[in-house]
Amino acid sequence: MKTAKILIVEDNIDIQNILNEILTQNNYKLTIAYSGTEALMHLEKTEFDMIILDLMLPGVNGESILDKIRKNSSVPVLIISAKDEVSLKSKLLKLGADDYITKPFDNDEVVARVITNLRRHNSYNDETKKLIYKDITLDKKSKKVNVGSKNLSLTNKEYQILELMLSNQNKVFSKANLFETIWNEEYVYDDNTINVHISKIRNKLKHINKNEEYIETIWGMGYRLL
Repeated sequence: MKTAKILIVEDNIDIQNILNEILTQNNYKLTIAYSGTEALMHLEKTEFDMIILDLMLPGVNGESILDKIRKNSSVPVLIISAKDEVSLKSKLLKLGADDYITKPFDNDEVVARVITNLRRHNSYNDETKKLIYKDITLDKKSKKVNVGSKNLSLTNKEYQILELMLSNQNKVFSKANLFETIWNEEYVYDDNTINVHISKIRNKLKHINKNEEYIETIWGMGYRLL
């Protein structure tokens, strides 16, 4: 079973340390952002399994971050805040938060809610194994990709790139995003690896359906699905 990657967005050092301790003990891989701006930078580079989000942050506030997340991802978001108003909780849940816990919190309750939200999200993903875009169908369980009725033969890295893009159909992926997510290594600026892989995916798609375009280049930014 893979280790879940959790982004903690919290500017209070004491709370950071508590969350780091209790979640590391449960074998989660953590990334900590001290501000809303830093959180957005991490979200551009890494695909997380869960986000723990404070509301009152320097820079971009938690509510704005939640809105940006929900435009591109269904990753579970647990709000942690000192604010306890029912109206605020309702508003954030409607905006797309999955759960809400009030400070000061019980450590065991935080761990339990993390486990529950990850389980719920993973269960949903198990039920939605197929990703569909235009005439592409990607079966996450069998790792097979069809364009219409024809099988699309991909290398492992090509498959991972296409799956990532199909899972985030409105997102623009920079070359650094793709490289660091798929290869799990630091991106080298002049590395041509991503260009080559995207070109090969495009050519294979074009070979099956020459009348359709699937991946566009956003100059100076990266790639996204058309």
